Amino acid sequence: MTKLGIEVLLESKCAPLKGLRVGAILNPTSVDRGYRHLADLLHGPGREHGVDLRALFGPEHGVRGDVQYLEEIGAAVDPVTRLPAHSLYGKDFASLTPTTESLRGLDALVFDIQDVGSRYYTYLATMGLAMQAAAKHGLKFVVLDRPNPIGGVALEGGVVHPGYESFVGLWPIAARHGLTAGECARLLNAPVRDGGFGLGCELTVVAMEDWSRATLYPRELPWVMPSPNMPTLDTALVYPGLCLLEGTNLSEGRGTTRPFELLGAPWLDGVKLAQALESEHLPGVRVRPCAFTPTWDKHKGARCHGVQLHVVEPQAIDAVRLGVAIVVHARAQDEAQFKWRTERYEFVDTIPAIDLLAGDARFREGVEAGKGVSELCALWDAERAVYVKRRERALLY
Repeated sequence: MTKLGIEVLLESKCAPLKGLRVGAILNPTSVDRGYRHLADLLHGPGREHGVDLRALFGPEHGVRGDVQYLEEIGAAVDPVTRLPAHSLYGKDFASLTPTTESLRGLDALVFDIQDVGSRYYTYLATMGLAMQAAAKHGLKFVVLDRPNPIGGVALEGGVVHPGYESFVGLWPIAARHGLTAGECARLLNAPVRDGGFGLGCELTVVAMEDWSRATLYPRELPWVMPSPNMPTLDTALVYPGLCLLEGTNLSEGRGTTRPFELLGAPWLDGVKLAQALESEHLPGVRVRPCAFTPTWDKHKGARCHGVQLHVVEPQAIDAVRLGVAIVVHARAQDEAQFKWRTERYEFVDTIPAIDLLAGDARFREGVEAGKGVSELCALWDAERAVYVKRRERALLY
């Protein structure tokens, strides 16, 4: 039975935080198997163990998860603990890092948030920026580890190249990275000479017990939605590829009950798209034509034609290949109506969103040149091999 980092911390009577003034970076996923939230535990039983919880820090979507995608968050007071809740997702890139004022009077930051195994998902970028702030201000940084819900073995896609850094990729980490939050922290923190990225904070990782990197999210643990558009494990499994659709004018299913599992556009032919995707023999999924009408975001109120993805073999999925195939075959239906996203994306307005997601311009240029799915996916093989070696020393499980 997997024991979470938060549970190991409590069993140790909060030893890594004892006697310290603490700020907690958390969200609704920061719970133990009894659904008790870290903020409430540190504010309650944690006091008995000498923890002085002073502040909360909320990533994208907020401390209690009540804010939508790409929506600015302001400072607030947490309604349960009555502690200040500082925002780590505001109006500009600077807002993503804890401020000097918000860290004043603290000795340590503790991070406990469920990631979903994909570089684009912003929580580990939040962690890295907070680690940089901790190093700058001489604070201890403690990570309470959690499972990678899509496993720690399979790696997919490419890394971010210099000049293409953004909040969906601040370091050269693979799109499907195969790390837990604790392992990612170790990789970011390690000296460059050891393959790390040299953040250099005083890091402690409270590791899990009895988690195997070959497994998916353990059934005995509660699945709390990590964000409003990540409702199920199936969503997380397809996300490393389907998030590429954020860089296009295709709906990725936001505004429906199955985001990232439904996709389409008003001009698409869903039957033809399903046939084209099935012909690619994509592992782990079946594709069914369907129609849907988003209630918000892209194509709000318009009937979209497209497909639903059905996960049939979770361990077999190659999500990035799936996302690449969708982009290729949707664009092939109507190159004039298919568009790359040109609006500002994750605080960047000078680089196309698809390039930020893919890591550089080669994928977009390859699609425009008519390259096939296998040729496009092969663009990332060499850099992913370098990443595999780089992450080895950071692994805990």
